[in-house]
Amino acid sequence: MANILYGVNGEGAGHSTRSREVILHLQSEGHQVVAASFDRGVRNLSDICEVLEIHGFRFTYVNNQVRYNRTLARNLFQARKATRGITELARVIDSRGIELVITDFEPLTCRAGRRRKLPVISIDNQHILTHFTVATPPHYRTDATAAKLVTRLMTPYANHYLVTSFFDAPGRRRNSELVPPILRRQFQDAVPSAEGPILVYVTSPAPALIKVLASVRAEFIAYGFGREGREGNILYKKPGFETFFEDLVHAQAIIANAGFSLVTEALQLGKPYLAVPVRNQFEQIFNAFWLDRMGYGKFWEELTKERVESFLFNIPQFREKLADCSRKSNQELFTKLDSLIASYLKH
Repeated sequence: MANILYGVNGEGAGHSTRSREVILHLQSEGHQVVAASFDRGVRNLSDICEVLEIHGFRFTYVNNQVRYNRTLARNLFQARKATRGITELARVIDSRGIELVITDFEPLTCRAGRRRKLPVISIDNQHILTHFTVATPPHYRTDATAAKLVTRLMTPYANHYLVTSFFDAPGRRRNSELVPPILRRQFQDAVPSAEGPILVYVTSPAPALIKVLASVRAEFIAYGFGREGREGNILYKKPGFETFFEDLVHAQAIIANAGFSLVTEALQLGKPYLAVPVRNQFEQIFNAFWLDRMGYGKFWEELTKERVESFLFNIPQFREKLADCSRKSNQELFTKLDSLIASYLKH
């Protein structure tokens, strides 16, 4: 059994949500895991393992839009903090007898592991941009180039990359392979139906979207708008995992931003998805582009009454495509990860 250092990007909830499932699996196999993270990673993982709080690489937002140039500049300016963090993690590796590093888009643990000449395994969805041949939205070439640069800078030294994806793509590197998305157990065990209203989710209030939904002849449950109660055909709710989960399981369809976790959880449940990515956030634009390309839903930067009605009219067509998308488990990833760990520990 191995002593493992697990680096988790703490920005947003997706990294720590999926890392939690992997850490629980590693512990069930008898491995000792120490995590290193910041922000949500510390809060979401501290109940299952020890979590070391580290300096975090963060994206810079202006008016709810990602600014890649400012992101690079800001993090280069804080390079000294990152260097100190790597040195501290290298000491942890020595004092804890760490034998292997796993990283979910967290750069300091990756570099500390390589400094100590340990095997490093990367698990994330971002490296599909750099390690596989994939189409990107034609009007976002500059954003795609910037996103690829950031991805390369984050964890460039891993021995092996396990890249989660909801579609197939040809690989460009021998040490990289695609695996199904990592899903919380609740979503793997859920029995979905389409008896509920359409679920709407945004990360920040969107007054223009409210006006569009109010004009459509359909029932909606909406999260993220900072209000509660019914107004016409829209029932507003406060965020809460249990209520959101139940509404998602029984929703007819989803209208939401295009974060990787929500997209893959909705697809697991067979939900047609109308994606409205956060503006200039390329990862969400990429997810929405491929969701549309696979026929699982539609991608629009801005919604109109006509676009929402067109999406609702075509729900049966999207469900046919989703029927061909078989439900996944985490076992494929776990099997490959177990095999990698065993092979590295032999050397």
